[in-house]
Amino acid sequence: MPELLLPCLYAFLACLGFCVLFRIRGPGAVLCALGGALAWLVYLLTGPLVGENDLIQSFLAAVFLSAYSEVMARVRKCPATGYLLIAFIPLVPGAGIYNMMDAALRGDTQDFLTTGLHTLCIAGSLAVGVLVVSSLVRMHSMLQRRRQGRGA
Repeated sequence: MPELLLPCLYAFLACLGFCVLFRIRGPGAVLCALGGALAWLVYLLTGPLVGENDLIQSFLAAVFLSAYSEVMARVRKCPATGYLLIAFIPLVPGAGIYNMMDAALRGDTQDFLTTGLHTLCIAGSLAVGVLVVSSLVRMHSMLQRRRQGRGA
């Protein structure tokens, strides 16, 4: 259990640091950081379920995080973007970007292309996860408005 909680604590603290950078204070900062920690927990928990496939793990974590952001936006009556932006920090494939650039500077074209493509795929799975939830929320609210228009 500590092997799951400690990385989540680190993710929480990292997100809290970015809250300072973006001047998010009080309960909003804690909720943003909590979203990052929970998204990282989802990433870690889904690893054994999907055979350590980091593309699917990233997608599922992004779906969770996007849903969390939408819920927090409704509860606190503020944009979901703030929650997404801060809480995405632990999921960003920074190591892949670093390794890709390292391979480029070393002149290792094969490693550069392999690492770059994999990093791009991770970023794409994160984007698709957000897109899926965002589209579903938008469709749901559009259907609700249509129903309210007919009922009036």
